[in-house]
Amino acid sequence: MKIGLLSYRSHPYSGGQGIYIKHLSKALKDLGHHVSVLSGPPYPELDNEIELIKIPSLGMFETDNRVKLFSPKLFLSPLDLYEWFTVMTGGFPEPYTYGKRAYNFLKKNKDSFDVILDNQCLATSLIDIQDMFPLAVTIHHPITKDHKLEMDSANNWKEKLSSIRWHNFLPMQKKVAPKLKKIITVSDASRQDVIEEFQVSTDSVEVILNGIDIHTFKPGPIELVKKNRIITTASADIPLKGLKYLIKALPGIIKTFPKTKLTVIGKSPNNSEVSELIDELDLGDFITFRSGISESEIVDLYHSSEIAVIPSLYEGFGFGAGEAMACGVPLVTTHSGGLKDVVGDCALEILPASSEEIENAVTKLFNNHELKRELSLKGRERMETKFDWKIAANSYVKTFSKVIEEFNHEHNKV
Repeated sequence: MKIGLLSYRSHPYSGGQGIYIKHLSKALKDLGHHVSVLSGPPYPELDNEIELIKIPSLGMFETDNRVKLFSPKLFLSPLDLYEWFTVMTGGFPEPYTYGKRAYNFLKKNKDSFDVILDNQCLATSLIDIQDMFPLAVTIHHPITKDHKLEMDSANNWKEKLSSIRWHNFLPMQKKVAPKLKKIITVSDASRQDVIEEFQVSTDSVEVILNGIDIHTFKPGPIELVKKNRIITTASADIPLKGLKYLIKALPGIIKTFPKTKLTVIGKSPNNSEVSELIDELDLGDFITFRSGISESEIVDLYHSSEIAVIPSLYEGFGFGAGEAMACGVPLVTTHSGGLKDVVGDCALEILPASSEEIENAVTKLFNNHELKRELSLKGRERMETKFDWKIAANSYVKTFSKVIEEFNHEHNKV
């Protein structure tokens, strides 16, 4: 089977979607299929046998000086001009512009693929692509959830206006989703949210749980663990990750365990509510932010951590939780969104937006060696038995076969 994976941005260290593309493409290749990733920048790091087809953009989010990207030549390309203007006015045009560019490529290469899988760009061009190719579309979770949480946490009208402008692609996605014939989502919670938020047919949405790279993310030597080290994956600029509630819990934890340190895998705060909170609570010496690091460096951070905390207000799936469990790190987490599907009963559950519950759970684990060991073993076993990427890839192949069969039937192909 010749499989084309569409992804408007795919760097494996910039978010869950990049991780998804990297590991799904490899798992599909390992099953014997020919896989090509059609990606906009930042480009992914892929297995050597997987073809990367670059779909260039202006790359405006990868430059420090966007004004310099302006050129009179932009007027010769309405799509480039739209991209530049939208970014300069606070919007996020990449799903739309990538969709147009991917369509133009696919139109010229109709014989190159048996099936196409889109990684949540949900662009208007997908409707045309769906007429040319058997198509399935992955929606990790509806971004409407992110937008609502941002609006709820906004401190003033300027922040609300900024969020509305950034999410200018949402009306497009809401319009496109109901017209798609096959949607794959990554948890039962995401399936329900996609149906409700995007008003799609229940029959068109299928759940295929993501995998976790259990061969890279695996337990390390116990002697590497640093006492009272906490790890989380929660960028400071994304309210739904719930980082501020973990930070608010730290003073109480530090009072009982003065050696406590928190490592955050994610962007450091910059003139944000989180940075103000860190300054207000005088926690600068207790928190370290790490971003743009490799998988091996992330694994090293897990191996040095005594506990992982995922305080998310919402997750479509929860790669951070799965990776921590795969590394045998005892986990404290909410069950928000798809996290329940990932962690099962293998973590200490906390309510969302509760610093008190985070403090109590972390304190409980720091004081209970047997409970930490139990969660460590159960978490690793759950990842091995339910979340190997091979399991996910086999499910995708079955779905692709059905999509191809239905496409051929509709287009009277033998």
